[in-house]
Amino acid sequence: MIHSFLQNKKVILASASPRRKEIFEMIGIKALQMPAHIDEETFSNNPRKLVVTHAENKALAIRKIVDNDYLIVGSDTIVYQDSEILEKPESKLQAAEFLTRLSGTFHYVYTGVAISYKHQIYSGYEKTKVFFRNLSAYEIEEYINTKEPMDKAGAYGIQGLGSQFVQKISGCYFNVMGFPVYRFYKLLEEIL
Repeated sequence: MIHSFLQNKKVILASASPRRKEIFEMIGIKALQMPAHIDEETFSNNPRKLVVTHAENKALAIRKIVDNDYLIVGSDTIVYQDSEILEKPESKLQAAEFLTRLSGTFHYVYTGVAISYKHQIYSGYEKTKVFFRNLSAYEIEEYINTKEPMDKAGAYGIQGLGSQFVQKISGCYFNVMGFPVYRFYKLLEEIL
């Protein structure tokens, strides 16, 4: 189990995300949270490549400032629909555009995970298909007024008020929340 793998390890979560921290605590990981301040530019429209590269860059940015005894975990999540990446909305108008696009259809959530440990980097990604029900303009406006969509990829959070828009998912729930626990477990099995 994950908490057994990491029992005697010093772990750093290279993220400011409260959702990732919550998931870590839920699975028994006591990690130091150190956000990695990297440039998260969209250099590619390939979602797998983008999230894995960002996750690796986050882990490596923290690696430069701590010793090699730490196991550092970087992660990055995007929402992907119709060959386009829907990142965190920059305005209420953009949040409304994203939610309108997602309404009554499906999209994919990709999350990259990277672990830097003992001079090595290990990485992978998870992909989950998410189906949204039809949303009215009123529902979109009300949701945006809660401010929940403003710091989330694709302008919604499955673990919060946005959950009422999700009709079903195919794949890992925790991936949609921002950290694919199963993929992380498989990487730890490979490393440790």
